[in-house]
Amino acid sequence: METINHLPFIVGSYAAAGGVVAGLIAWVMLDFRAQRRALADLEMRGLTRRSASSRPQIPLEEAKEKA
Repeated sequence: METINHLPFIVGSYAAAGGVVAGLIAWVMLDFRAQRRALADLEMRGLTRRSASSRPQIPLEEAKEKA
């Protein structure tokens, strides 16, 4: 088999796939930052998340000591 004839196609395919994956990773990172900013803005306005518990959170050090 003459794989050297297909080498540009194979390299191009891997490069395109790598570019798509890198683009998706960048998109997710940028969206994550935007969502965290939006959430922080809402919390500064006084809105709270439904998933946030109403009981006070114990500090991490106390939780480790109790465990």
